[in-house]
Amino acid sequence: MAADETTPLLTGSTPSINENGNGVICADSGSREYAVGEVDNNNRGQNHDRQGEQKHSGSMLSRLLRLVSVENRILFAGFLITLSFSFTQVPIFYVFYVMECQDYYTRHPPYEGDDPNLRCAVPEITAGTALDFAVLGVTTVFCGTINLFVAGWMVKKVGPRLTLMLQTFIPAIRVVTQIIAVLAGGRDGINIFQYTQLITIVGGPLGYILVINIMAGEVVTPGRRTAVFGMLQGCFMLGQATGYLSGGQMGDLWGIRRPFEVACVFFLIATVYVQFLLPYISPDDMADGKKPEVKGIAGFLAPLKVLLPQRIILKSGLRKKHYGVMLLCLGVFLGILATDYAPFLIQLYATTIFQFQQSDNGYLMSGFAFMRSLFLIFMFPRIIGWGRKWYLRRHPEHASISKPVCATANREPTSPEEFPATHPEQIDAPMGTQPDGEPVQSKPVEENEDTTFDLFFLRWSLVVDGVLTMCTAFATQKWHIFLAAFALPLGSGSAPAAKGVITAMCSSAQRADALNALTLIENIGRLATMGFFGFVFSGLAEIGKPYLTFYCNAAIAVIAAGVLLFSQFRPEGSRLIEGDEDESTEGETTPIIGDGPSRDEQEVV
Repeated sequence: MAADETTPLLTGSTPSINENGNGVICADSGSREYAVGEVDNNNRGQNHDRQGEQKHSGSMLSRLLRLVSVENRILFAGFLITLSFSFTQVPIFYVFYVMECQDYYTRHPPYEGDDPNLRCAVPEITAGTALDFAVLGVTTVFCGTINLFVAGWMVKKVGPRLTLMLQTFIPAIRVVTQIIAVLAGGRDGINIFQYTQLITIVGGPLGYILVINIMAGEVVTPGRRTAVFGMLQGCFMLGQATGYLSGGQMGDLWGIRRPFEVACVFFLIATVYVQFLLPYISPDDMADGKKPEVKGIAGFLAPLKVLLPQRIILKSGLRKKHYGVMLLCLGVFLGILATDYAPFLIQLYATTIFQFQQSDNGYLMSGFAFMRSLFLIFMFPRIIGWGRKWYLRRHPEHASISKPVCATANREPTSPEEFPATHPEQIDAPMGTQPDGEPVQSKPVEENEDTTFDLFFLRWSLVVDGVLTMCTAFATQKWHIFLAAFALPLGSGSAPAAKGVITAMCSSAQRADALNALTLIENIGRLATMGFFGFVFSGLAEIGKPYLTFYCNAAIAVIAAGVLLFSQFRPEGSRLIEGDEDESTEGETTPIIGDGPSRDEQEVV
């Protein structure tokens, strides 16, 4: 019987049909109708209780799913792998010192002093340790740079997950060889350490950063990329700070070998974690089905092509060259040159002027790393979210390109009603011939999130970082240095913002190469800043004015922000010319412009 049908009452009374406060149609003549309503209210109360329990359990389930979401699993992977690499960073220098001391006494008479702590306090040992450690640093940087190209090439061949597994398993083998070097000791141990750096060509501390950034950029929506890049860098810093502290403590408490043994175990744990808890991403999906046949040295060096001017077609059909990515990379290089030396500069200045000891510098750098990680994980995503809304209010013309992203297929459920049905009774009966649960082909995520504020933030972040660094020159007390170390992280965020901007400037097929090229630029900037500002600080210290280095640092940061003023996104309505499309359209005329000189390429920033 249909729900809207009525039947004559057996009592012979004329029923009056009305609607109660709960929206339920009921009769109000006689006790029978009241009894039915009372039973109905009781059933409704029980239903509300069951619905409340289901909603509560659903909210608990949604919170649990958000906690173990793909995004959070990738962030934890960044922390875990960085922690594994950082366990041995502090002990390595002490290991070299001990082995250099062992090698010294193989060529000199035994130590005959009374204080065993002074056994290795020999200028020749100190100089030899510095030289061997410098050679280790150079080989690490050289092999790490090659590792960037190897990792980027492997991502396009086998996908990010398998590549990331190699970036964690190969370092475990390297740590085993380093344990052998520690056992060997002396000059043999130093040589083994130097040769183990060749292993980092296949799996090292630069390749995993690139791969995990590529993976994060692929699984999150375009609007979340910049924030997730910042949170990922914060996880890197948190793992680094934790590893520095715990690695040094383990070496002091349990012996010089223990940090290396723990690092090996953590690398193996990280490998298993990547295999079973991180998503598989097909190389074809990363290229949107446009995976080119890259072979030989050309495919290996493909990231360098991103640094070349982009060729675009304007809305009118005119072809032009766009220098946005090139100027962005130049600005990022100058920004790294200015900002990346700040932690070392503060250590040098504090040691020279305020006589900081090793423990003071340890607390200083740990506090800096922890503050930077907290800023990037918790504050940076909110600044990006609020800033985009503010920027759109100030510049309404950008609102037309900042449309809601169609990412329903990739978005995780947030309420109980959105979770997939797991029992037959949870599935409603279809009203038509098309089942409600029939899978349909979803549209791909649209790359139309406005990231203009990210570029705006990148410029001003460098200015703020330069100003905060300059303020350190006014320090007159030891606590001023600690205050500067805790304030400098507030100017962080330029690196993740640059990653978000460059992925928006390039096509989805170029995203991996773009992140690879930017990571390479950052690595070159770190090398350049160590040499450049090391020379500047040394020269200014000789004339008794080392504080002027902070002003030079701030000046370069402002210059970097000025260069970024010329880096702009592509004009609205324009599109990139892909390599295959460029070859297929070679010689064609532009329909609106016509033939002749109008086909000549013009240059735009």
